[in-house]
Amino acid sequence: MRTDELDFDLPAELVAQEPAPARQQSLLMHVRAGSGVEEVAPFGELFPRLLRDDDLVVVNDTRVINARIQARRPTGGRVELLLLQPLAGHDRRWQAMVRPARRLAPGMQLAIEGDGRPLLAVERTGSGTWTMELPEPTGEVPGWLEEVGEQPLPPYITSRAAPADRYQTVYAERPGSVAAPTAGLHLDEDLHRQLVDEGRLATVTLHVGAGTFLPVRSERLDDHRMHEEWYEVTPGTDELIVAARAAGRRIVAIGTTSVRVLETVYARPGVPRQGRTDIFIRPGHRFACVDALLTNFHLPRSTLIALVMAAAGIDVTRAAYAEAIERRMRFFSFGDAMFIDRP
Repeated sequence: MRTDELDFDLPAELVAQEPAPARQQSLLMHVRAGSGVEEVAPFGELFPRLLRDDDLVVVNDTRVINARIQARRPTGGRVELLLLQPLAGHDRRWQAMVRPARRLAPGMQLAIEGDGRPLLAVERTGSGTWTMELPEPTGEVPGWLEEVGEQPLPPYITSRAAPADRYQTVYAERPGSVAAPTAGLHLDEDLHRQLVDEGRLATVTLHVGAGTFLPVRSERLDDHRMHEEWYEVTPGTDELIVAARAAGRRIVAIGTTSVRVLETVYARPGVPRQGRTDIFIRPGHRFACVDALLTNFHLPRSTLIALVMAAAGIDVTRAAYAEAIERRMRFFSFGDAMFIDRP
């Protein structure tokens, strides 16, 4: 498949700058794979109707950390860093996106604004990325960033009017992501509590990296290489998923990140329940675990829309996105959602 087949034209005014007034007040489009759009209605009305009584709903309980840091070079020039992930085997080193990256040099010390402690530029690792050494060990970084960092909203969200908690899911527990698993933003505390009380909710963890949202730059999808992201399926969740599959119950994934964990772990026997995954789900993928998917409307040329096409079908996805644009539905992180029923 060519990457340009993931393109579509989106009016700028349909990029949601703020969330809906309440989490369940967004719109939801019901799409049947291989068939097409069935219905569009308010999320709080439609989503409960689409769930079956014996569904197992799987969410990603990662929490967004304040991964954006402002710092200054020895000359006084400003530098903005987005911490992406810690480096294995190094207690204080992280991969970071840096702007302007060309102004750094190996061994340069940056001063963190509002904190004063140094950040050490270790080495350049790619276009715009550096290995940085932090003043705190990795285990202490999420708490430290609460004091010195900023919430890393996507660049297409230019408004800062939304409260910080609206870019977190109500069940976010495990710090480590630099972007929210945005399909979960539609679930409010009442719905979450109901699913828990009914024994229909399971949690996985995947710490979302910024690479998830970067455009695919290769001409062919097969030539694209996914970044790795850390995941975990706890023994309790594993038991729930194994039992649900054995009983023929439907597995409903909330968000593409949950899909990536489930399709990594349950595609074949013996896959570790904790590790790093670089799975790239695109048209032609044979789903091993996920029967239905809740997801937002995604950026063109992204691995996310490729995953949606794998789940719903290429032509069905294109038609659904065209209808969403015609209906003036809202796109991306704070936007509306789509529920995909697979056969």
